[in-house]
Amino acid sequence: MQILNINNIDENIKEVLNKDISFEYTYKSNNIKDTKLLAKCFAKYLKKKDILVLNGKLGAGKTVFMSGIAEYFDILDQISSPTFTIVNEYTLKNNDKIFHFDVYRIEDSTDFIDSIGTEYFEDGICIIEWGNIIKDILPKNTIYIDITSDLNNENIRYFKIWR
Repeated sequence: MQILNINNIDENIKEVLNKDISFEYTYKSNNIKDTKLLAKCFAKYLKKKDILVLNGKLGAGKTVFMSGIAEYFDILDQISSPTFTIVNEYTLKNNDKIFHFDVYRIEDSTDFIDSIGTEYFEDGICIIEWGNIIKDILPKNTIYIDITSDLNNENIRYFKIWR
């Protein structure tokens, strides 16, 4: 496991998004600004067919991470978790798409396939909150980000980034 920090984050994120390799990094976020910095580093290198899975308890920072990606792409819409609609779609300036999923209410991968389908995975960048629910149908190159809170400081988050 390698620790990501302000000095090495960009280089390492670029490397993992451009290669189909296994890896594990940890990033410590001291506040919302740090979380959005991490998200913007990812956004810089995201391309069609990339899939990020965000896992963590309610309030962990999954939607804050997504809002950092949206800021990078100048998406002006209010970013909220699509808990009831399951997916929000955003069109980028180059007409590529970002699909923001919240599969918290999905029972399992069969339910996802029946109600949503997997076509989204080929049609744009996918950011999936609670993605472990459908892990068995996600492509092998999916990147997982597990978010946990510091037990002693509720503002600090740890992002375990792995494939």
